[in-house]
Amino acid sequence: MTPESTDLYDGLQHEVAVFARRAEQTRLGALGPARNSMDRAAYLLLSRLDQEGPTGVKALAHGMGIDSSTVTRQAAPLVDAALVRRTADPDDGRAVVLQLTPRGSSRLEEVRSSRRELMALLTQEWTEGEREQFHTLLHRFNRAMGQWQSGGGPA
Repeated sequence: MTPESTDLYDGLQHEVAVFARRAEQTRLGALGPARNSMDRAAYLLLSRLDQEGPTGVKALAHGMGIDSSTVTRQAAPLVDAALVRRTADPDDGRAVVLQLTPRGSSRLEEVRSSRRELMALLTQEWTEGEREQFHTLLHRFNRAMGQWQSGGGPA
């Protein structure tokens, strides 16, 4: 590793650490009434159910890179709030399927809309190309991190 690359990697890890702290402090806070109204775990779980439709707990856990017991624990307050419906898997009555309710879908869109506004505000000085490039690189970084965490090595 050259001194230049050491400086670059030090800078990258520092910026990732700052980003993680700020994101956690604000929950990427959004704007308006939805600000800080949904934690990261709930947002990611609801988003996944929105994208995939009714999904078994094991499949959700695998897709999200977390343990089934974690999905069950994160889903419990969402079920209590009627944002998610829990049903028995028709193919295996012992397994649980989670499904976004209409209320959950509405709540998710409220939070997404608020977070979109925040993203627009934070990147208002950027070109469309810069926003697209940032999205592409951040997605690539997150994918590589997910693969590394699951034991698959670098992307």
